[in-house]
Amino acid sequence: MGTAADSRFVRRLERRLRGTERDYSAGHERPLGGYLAAMAGFGAYTAAWATAVRLRRRPLPDRPEPWDVVLTAVATFRLSRLLSKASVTSPLRAPFTRYVGPQGPAELHEEARADGGEETVGELLTCPFCMSVWVASTLTASRLMWPRGTRTAMGALTALAGADALQLVYAALVDKATGDDE
Repeated sequence: MGTAADSRFVRRLERRLRGTERDYSAGHERPLGGYLAAMAGFGAYTAAWATAVRLRRRPLPDRPEPWDVVLTAVATFRLSRLLSKASVTSPLRAPFTRYVGPQGPAELHEEARADGGEETVGELLTCPFCMSVWVASTLTASRLMWPRGTRTAMGALTALAGADALQLVYAALVDKATGDDE
């Protein structure tokens, strides 16, 4: 196919996407093109991991052990929140977000910038649910590539999640004992 044909195909695809965005959005701003790019990026990211795991030529487990699933779930939860909500990681999100205010203990509420492609990246970076897809994939692939180091890191993240829960329980108990909840 020649360059002119490729260019016509891309223009038709762009027109189709704009029409779909108009019909889909019902008057709301929805960056479908950005979401499509994010999905393509995620596909490329996971394909790269899959290739790296395959090239490593280690035997893959038939199925994950239940403890590994629990460890991955808790580590994914903690790392996703750390990346998407923590005050200390806000410099990573700042180019794509705007600060709104505090959201919880050591967490921020931020909104995605609405400038072009930054909106989709901002939404991904401020959404722990969205971020968890990337984190779980990364931890799973890392576990296949470097089992000991990744399990150690996931154990540390799991311990951090447990410590966070204990901090919140302790604070609630202190508030109740001192009557600060009224």
